[in-house]
Amino acid sequence: MAVTTTSDTPSPPVSVDPALVPAQGSTPVHLVTGTRGLLADEPPWVRHPHDRVYEWRRLFSEVFGTFLLVVVAAGAPVVGALHPGQVPLDAAVVAPGLMVMAIIYFMGMVSGAHLNPAVTLSFALRGNFPWSRVAGYVVAQLVGAVAAALFLRGVFGNVAHLGATLPVGVAPWKATVIELLLTLGLVSVILGTASGARNVGANAALAVGGYIALAGLWAAPVTGASMNPARSLGPALVGGTWTAWWVYVAGPVAGGLVAVGVAWILRGPPSRAADSAAQGQLFVAPEPGGTAGEDPDSRTVGASMGGDVPPSASPTPKGSVPHD
Repeated sequence: MAVTTTSDTPSPPVSVDPALVPAQGSTPVHLVTGTRGLLADEPPWVRHPHDRVYEWRRLFSEVFGTFLLVVVAAGAPVVGALHPGQVPLDAAVVAPGLMVMAIIYFMGMVSGAHLNPAVTLSFALRGNFPWSRVAGYVVAQLVGAVAAALFLRGVFGNVAHLGATLPVGVAPWKATVIELLLTLGLVSVILGTASGARNVGANAALAVGGYIALAGLWAAPVTGASMNPARSLGPALVGGTWTAWWVYVAGPVAGGLVAVGVAWILRGPPSRAADSAAQGQLFVAPEPGGTAGEDPDSRTVGASMGGDVPPSASPTPKGSVPHD
């Protein structure tokens, strides 16, 4: 028989810093700084990812990231044409994967490092990214790709079609199917690692970069292994090479849409951690009706890239703050 004992000695009061007690209707401090103050020293566009005041930083991140990616991906065949034998196939396909990996590591927290209209559309369709921000991201990615092509043309001239992706030895419809398959795998990796962001964290960059390199090793000789409409359209626009350009729009977009369906089959509804990865935030967003500056089109996030933080959690244990 269990015996329950009680003590007449009251528990000592818990001292709480008044600054940690949120005002009525405000966002709890732990949602802004993190349970361990992880974001206390981060810039405001990271602490407040839904504040539209900082949207220009996210768009610049997409422009800059896509510029770097296309310079490497399209630059390899350009330099290879100028210096035959100096840029072998394996180097040309591994380089974009390494660049994507580096970009995710150094600025993924700002914009989510989509760098690809097919990825942005897939995140939005999956419910991890607000539709109201899709157009801005896609335009930013195209601007970055065109800027990269202009850079290559200015430095090297209109060589090797500025690295445009073209089907080689296959009909356009077959190239479309190949690009669809490649992008299906790429977006599946992205959505899968984003969904497990609490456990995978920034190491998702290894999976994404590794997949890009692996896909290029077998498919680059046939289609160029673009998997990215911006990467293909940038050189096409600047160099004027429009041969089967639609392959590199229809294939990646369709592959991303199929990947969203696969994600629903594998994992069901979208996760809050994936919202965090897709929108470039390292921590949680406030609950609906929480704070000014919150994006009303975006779903709230309950977990950071570094660990679970339930949205309903309070900064202090229940009863630790005396009430009048």
